[in-house]
Amino acid sequence: MDFPIVDLFDDDVSTVWLLKYFHPHGLKCPHCQASLKDARIFRKLQRSKLTVYRCAKCAGVYTLYSGTVFAGTCLRPAQAILLLRGVCKGEPSATLAREIKLARKTVHELRQALQANAERLQPNTPLKDQRTETDELFQNAGEKRRKTR
Repeated sequence: MDFPIVDLFDDDVSTVWLLKYFHPHGLKCPHCQASLKDARIFRKLQRSKLTVYRCAKCAGVYTLYSGTVFAGTCLRPAQAILLLRGVCKGEPSATLAREIKLARKTVHELRQALQANAERLQPNTPLKDQRTETDELFQNAGEKRRKTR
């Protein structure tokens, strides 16, 4: 059963959460690194309900999604959070797409971009301790399938 839970989220609260995690040092102009106080509100997007800012120093425009995999998308902030949550939990793209009211192809492409970023950010150095637990990796290893009738 799919629950369209995107309608239960408040966009203002979601925007604050995304700002905290996407831009921990504050939202800045991606072109000249000027702070948000050097910008003015340019417009508000109707579909995503995001505010577009115009930098006073370089006249560049940017949003909350600038510099992220969500740049150029029309996702509402609540949809972006639910998509991140679903990808981290390993939910299927089709189920996730129905719940957050997006096309399956869009969810699939964003999932691939998120997973590529996560893989790129993995450390190349070995773990410090010599012992690691791998039992979760081989959870179903060696188990026989139930016989068919």
